[in-house]
Amino acid sequence: MRILALDTATENCSAALLIDGRLSSREALLERDHAARILPMVDELLKEAGIALTELGAIAFGRGPGAFTGVRLAASVAQGLAFGAGVPVVPVSDLRALAQRVMDLDPAATRVLACSDARMREVYWGCFERSPSGIAAALADERVGKPTAVALPERWHGGAPPHAAGSGFAAYPELRSALGGHLDKVHEGLLPRANEIAVVAAAEVAQGRTFPAEEAVPVYLRDDVTHGSRNSH
Repeated sequence: MRILALDTATENCSAALLIDGRLSSREALLERDHAARILPMVDELLKEAGIALTELGAIAFGRGPGAFTGVRLAASVAQGLAFGAGVPVVPVSDLRALAQRVMDLDPAATRVLACSDARMREVYWGCFERSPSGIAAALADERVGKPTAVALPERWHGGAPPHAAGSGFAAYPELRSALGGHLDKVHEGLLPRANEIAVVAAAEVAQGRTFPAEEAVPVYLRDDVTHGSRNSH
């Protein structure tokens, strides 16, 4: 299986290539200019592996939530590459990718609350559990709202406390205060990246969940974000 993955939803601009279980990647923390960096990263990975886009099984991308222009960029780049190569796409939630990163870092992490800064005094958040195959699975629809609205699912009350990750915890200390007593560990500095998007995408491909290039579209949790061209979350 050969999967190219890319993500520009946050300041962590990244690309990864998964070939038969082996990952290679490029990433850089950027305030801006993701558009100028993502394609050179992709080119480097493909040249290093000695393969062409047409030899890929799929192209995966971080479909959000995240910065409006960043999420739109990832979707448009993935769509353009997939059209040209004639390969399908796999949209992957950035919150799910973040949860997967925690699970891969800590084998004891079976439950993860992923919570990213959405600006405007709000957070994007979702709850994930480790599936039997080791892949993060969402328990419910992802949400956007005030930090005080974040709540753990009933099924998590009792049993192993969840891990947590995301920029939301650094941006809004009240989030940690409200949930701190119910969390095992907070991985505050972690951001989603292409490595985990590739890993999650591989599981999706194995289940036949791929899409034609024209369905490479971003997901915006905040309804009003598409009205206007401001570069906000």
